[in-house]
Amino acid sequence: MKVPILIPNIFNHPFTYDSSNLSLKAGDYVIVPFGKSKKIGIVWDEFQKDNDRKFSIKKIIKKMNVDSLSEKTIKFFNWFSEYNLIPRGMTLKLHLLGGKAIENYTEDNYKQYQPISYKKLFNLSKEQKKTLLEINKFTNNFRVHVLQGTTGSGKTIVYFSSLKEKLDKGYQGLILLPEIGLTSDFKKKFKDFFGFQAAIWHSSIAKKKKEIIWSGVSTGKIKVIIGARSSLFLPFKKLGLIIVDEEHDQSYKQDEGVIYNARDMAISRALFENIPINLITSVPSVETYYNIKKGKYSLSRLLKRYKDAKLPKYEIIDLKKFKLNKGSWISKETIKKVENHLNKDDQILFFLNRRGFSPFVFCNKCFKVFSCPNCSINLVYHKSKNVLRCHHCGYSSNLNRNCLENEKCDFVFNGPGVEKIMEEIKNIFPDKKSIIFSSDTMNKKSSTDILEKIIKNDIKILVGTQLISKGFHFPSLNCIVVVDLDLTLNGHDLRGPEKNLQLYHQLSGRAGRAGKPAIVYFQTYSLNSKIISQITSKDPFLFLENELLIRKKNNLPPFERFISLILVGENEKKLEKISIHFRDHLQKYLQAKILGPINAPIYKIKRKFRIRLLIRAKKNYKIQKILSESIKKFRLESGIKLIVDIDPISFN
Repeated sequence: MKVPILIPNIFNHPFTYDSSNLSLKAGDYVIVPFGKSKKIGIVWDEFQKDNDRKFSIKKIIKKMNVDSLSEKTIKFFNWFSEYNLIPRGMTLKLHLLGGKAIENYTEDNYKQYQPISYKKLFNLSKEQKKTLLEINKFTNNFRVHVLQGTTGSGKTIVYFSSLKEKLDKGYQGLILLPEIGLTSDFKKKFKDFFGFQAAIWHSSIAKKKKEIIWSGVSTGKIKVIIGARSSLFLPFKKLGLIIVDEEHDQSYKQDEGVIYNARDMAISRALFENIPINLITSVPSVETYYNIKKGKYSLSRLLKRYKDAKLPKYEIIDLKKFKLNKGSWISKETIKKVENHLNKDDQILFFLNRRGFSPFVFCNKCFKVFSCPNCSINLVYHKSKNVLRCHHCGYSSNLNRNCLENEKCDFVFNGPGVEKIMEEIKNIFPDKKSIIFSSDTMNKKSSTDILEKIIKNDIKILVGTQLISKGFHFPSLNCIVVVDLDLTLNGHDLRGPEKNLQLYHQLSGRAGRAGKPAIVYFQTYSLNSKIISQITSKDPFLFLENELLIRKKNNLPPFERFISLILVGENEKKLEKISIHFRDHLQKYLQAKILGPINAPIYKIKRKFRIRLLIRAKKNYKIQKILSESIKKFRLESGIKLIVDIDPISFN
């Protein structure tokens, strides 16, 4: 008997195999010969279409002792591939662990992840109880519910309570988080509430542990996954609820390799599974707000902070009036304010969304600017390791360099990063314990110990990037200094205003959570009251309503569909020529505007040039299928790669 087997590779179709005497159905995992090697594949739901070629059919080697992949999940994988223009085999690769399906482990391996009778009781406020009732309506089928609440309002406890009801009925749950750095703090919250451990899933988890978790999810023994984007492709046996925490966070967009938006794909998986999904946020994305307005998503709001804690106040520190000293990034006025807070035993956060010591390094003698040899961006100086580093390709270099006159370069470090701010902090407050809070420091094994010290107020001053704005609870944090507000306000990013609103709402919400008065200080040269009032408004819906009007007027998402096409190659002239031919080719097939080709803002990454095309199509125009077929008809020359980004967020 012939059966279609999908292999984890670059092909968009399954291969035909002989199942011999094996009893197989769609979703079964098998081992098959493929070329000169053996591969794990899955019995798929249909054969390769339009294939008239004659070929010899090889026999399946064996059926694996793994619970079958459900029909619903197979349909989701098919849809995922078609929507994102990704070969089905590459989607399967996201699902299989290192190209493998993991056969069952013994029960002992799953014990720590299984519910026990002990559950700590949490008292919900009236507002939280009302919200929980709203969330739990119509939870037997697919629906998207948005839980919007001001920071510190207790959103986590509410959706934990909703998840508990599903677990009590024997279902599994998936909680998506936008950052790996959030998981250690979050898993403690989970255990405090439920009394057992959730399984953590992200790229840094050890291989052996991943195998146990994959198997436990497949058999239904592991009930809850707390994970990053990739957890969406796990083989859940009885998934009952998906929760997307910080749904607005743009880290859900995978922008390398297989490109997709995990939030949007989570909604689609919930649709195929016919289960509810909860989107959690303090400031919804514009797209989510649009779907709320249209009635596609239901909404609950938590407008009060837990135990009636007050939201922080805001103060503007005018840097035109309170001038910075040479080489300094913190004004004397700011220092006075901070000293007052330290005298009250408050914890302080200095916020600057820029890693490293300095983003721009040049020599004052020979005027050389230190840029990446592989990418068209400047190298960032990391003083802690005394290296220049590219944040795109990972290239690093030391500072040992001579000028043309055979003298040592006179290095000038222009612009601040968190390391430079930390250096200044230590000079101003030498007796106060301080730490940098960024992805460079908080993805390490020591991060759990650091978090405990911060919570206990053993560390008085934090210097952080946007990572600190995402879901952490620091009870003593009552003073936040935004070092350079102008850094985020200036720019031409389509989503810039939305990003700023989300960032500063989240950031300010870290302060005053234990009930003490808290203040956020904005250092700025620009006293644009409109911008500042937007990012400090207690009701983000006012901004979102206005942003929708702007988007509609200019035919921007969510009112139009964007698709980004980037051609990548080492030969610059050849790339330019092909990009024009490619645009002309697409225009024959697509009923859409095609902008470009133009050089991408970051024109070179990893020694390869990048040219961008942008497709703008009507919202109701089913473009993916037509685009896919037209791409197949265009023969890209050797050395040229095409990157397709459906619904792009970044335009670099």
